[in-house]
Amino acid sequence: MRKINDEQLKQLIEAALFVADKPLTQKALMETVLVEFQVSPKRVKAVLTELEADYAPRGINLVEVASGWRFQSAEVISPWLGHLWPERTPRYSRALMETLALIAYRQPITRSEIEAVRGVTVSSNIVRTLSERQWIKVVGHKEVPGRPALYATTKQFLDYFGLKSLEELPALEENPLSDQPVDAEALSELTPPNQEEVTEA
Repeated sequence: MRKINDEQLKQLIEAALFVADKPLTQKALMETVLVEFQVSPKRVKAVLTELEADYAPRGINLVEVASGWRFQSAEVISPWLGHLWPERTPRYSRALMETLALIAYRQPITRSEIEAVRGVTVSSNIVRTLSERQWIKVVGHKEVPGRPALYATTKQFLDYFGLKSLEELPALEENPLSDQPVDAEALSELTPPNQEEVTEA
């Protein structure tokens, strides 16, 4: 195993996270770009924490999401960066966001349970869109007649909304286990800018 000094280690981790096309975990870093070096997990974690602090006051931040670490633009400047993609202003339908919010806060949940809370039929387009975006997945089947699919959110959902875990979801004013609809605004306020339009009903 080769040795690597602190400066070189920091440069290598920073570069790896910069060029990666997806978030990288500490384990992934150690099994790829650091595999030839004598580096402890504690040392890698220390470098990640240091890089996170270095980038905190800048326009680009290093953040940890569900799938690992990634660079992304600072949230405070997102409204202005949106002008780079004027034709891709986010516009999520309320029905889609309500469905996603119900799955996020009450998972695992069946389609009929979502419909019971929303009071309307869940469009197949919404379920297909959420599945195609890999925001939701089937995690099992409820042991009732017909064994309906149980839906839950994915790591990709957490990554998209910049979350490390479901515990970081915005707090709800009402009890999420009640029969009252979950306010779509709870998730829409997390929606990052410059994403393609989604308008399914």
